[in-house]
Amino acid sequence: MSAPNRNTLWGRALVDELVAAGVSAVCITPGSRSTPLTVAFARHDDIHVFSHLDERASAFFALGRAKRTGEVTPLVCTSGTAAANFHPAVVEASQSRTPLLMLTADRPPELRDSGANQTVDQEKLYGDAVRWYKDLPEPEADDRKLRSLRTTAARAVAEAEGTPSGPVHLNVPFRKPLEPTPVEGDVPADLPLDAREGRGDGTAWVRTTPGAPDLDDRSLREVAEALDADRGLVVAGPADPPGVDREAITALAHATGFPVVADPLSGLRYGGHTRAVTVLGGYDAYLTSEVTDDWPDPEVVLRLGASPTSKPLRKYLARTGARQLLVDPAGAWREAEFTATDLVTAEPSRLAAHLSRVVGRGRGTSGAGDDWRERWTDAEAAHWNAVDDAREEGATFEGRVLADVVDRAPDPATVFVSNSMPVRDLDRFGRPSEANLTVLGNRGASGIDGVTSTALGAGSATTDPLTLVTGDIAYYHDLTGLLAVGRAGVDATVVLVNNDGGGIFHMLPIEDHDPPFTAQFKTPHGLDFEPTGDLFGLDFERVDLDGFADAYEERVASGGTDVLEVNVDAETSHDTRDRLQERVVEQLG
Repeated sequence: MSAPNRNTLWGRALVDELVAAGVSAVCITPGSRSTPLTVAFARHDDIHVFSHLDERASAFFALGRAKRTGEVTPLVCTSGTAAANFHPAVVEASQSRTPLLMLTADRPPELRDSGANQTVDQEKLYGDAVRWYKDLPEPEADDRKLRSLRTTAARAVAEAEGTPSGPVHLNVPFRKPLEPTPVEGDVPADLPLDAREGRGDGTAWVRTTPGAPDLDDRSLREVAEALDADRGLVVAGPADPPGVDREAITALAHATGFPVVADPLSGLRYGGHTRAVTVLGGYDAYLTSEVTDDWPDPEVVLRLGASPTSKPLRKYLARTGARQLLVDPAGAWREAEFTATDLVTAEPSRLAAHLSRVVGRGRGTSGAGDDWRERWTDAEAAHWNAVDDAREEGATFEGRVLADVVDRAPDPATVFVSNSMPVRDLDRFGRPSEANLTVLGNRGASGIDGVTSTALGAGSATTDPLTLVTGDIAYYHDLTGLLAVGRAGVDATVVLVNNDGGGIFHMLPIEDHDPPFTAQFKTPHGLDFEPTGDLFGLDFERVDLDGFADAYEERVASGGTDVLEVNVDAETSHDTRDRLQERVVEQLG
């Protein structure tokens, strides 16, 4: 296929190779300098194009797709500050090990550092947050340069989806003409066919065969020997995309007899595997020193995933004298208490599968460690009984919303939770169950920017119903992300927990210092969010805590996109939260 000019040829070759490497969708924001890329993506039959008006929302949308699938969705933008607006999502992608590929169009080299309009220094714009960066050469209809371009495209996808996965940045300069306008002599007629059109069989120019870090037999036996204990735990923090193998972790937990302490973002708190092993979810309420000082310490802890959301869990692990084996496929350190004793470089699911065949030899049914497991299940029961009693009494606390969502969500479903209080309330009040729930959040950098966009991006990658639970500040912060509901065709049930400001700051000592607490930390805004329904074409309903569960179930069943706003008082909610914990501690202490 001939090309009218070198820019068109360049853009087409790059896009063809991305598709050959497995890319199936792209997020594009409008701009002039990126025209060759936009046209190439738009004209490719095997690419789903998501068009966004806001670069920041676009980047978080792509991030959400990758969190759900583990596969990269490239981003395209024009030059200038457009590329800078990708940066918050790049940081989250790096910290959460989520694949992302930024294709930032740029001015030609002679216009850089010249005062040329809409020109900024885009070289290594994202610093160390990216796994790989390359400033592409200017387009040229040259055999070797086109082969280099195709190789670069394949490498970019492999780097983004590798170990550890994360963001990759390709800076792509173009000079005019940017449109597919014929330029005589720009593309030689004798240009080799493979350079022009790639491999004849449609496969990638460079095929990458990914591997997973694994232990040799001796190291595997050493880890297995460390797990030969009656009192042990499997602690699963937030999982890296695309998640963990539930069957492998279940097999290991069964072989050792260890309870699984499952963060809500671990991929292990929900699912049919909870029938086979002890999965704990209420630990945030009872792992206080008043309770655990009378417990024997665990002998060994196997830690998977990122650092857990729960501060009480992190502090409990720091207090114990247990041997703690931190498993990380990249050999990175993700344990900020600095009490882990071993770093095991291995892919967690593969390691669990291997260990389940050599460790314990049936410990899960031997009776060893029964007292240890019973101690944990008794604590769980005390917590959930207290939560059930509080719900029946109509107690006012935001955690009821998260408890109702996981109880009433469809099976299967994707549930995305915002940072600040929603993810913490899910951690404490989201009871483990057999429901097939995929629970996601942005816990890499733990910001509240781009929450709505990330959730909608995750929803775009699956046919499962999507629920987003977000706070009022996060909702306000990413209002432009709601455009994806209509433009990207993503439906969701948006649960808006409105406590009129930064309610999470009630958990900090600064609450006792007012001023400046109210004006500078809680920052009440007094906003009425109902008009956002008309603005973005959404059904908006305001409900109270007592009516939320039934309203949520009805809205989810109706399809379409709805916003359910629940107004709560943050101070009252935190007081109730504390009283519930005191009740549990008193019962166990």
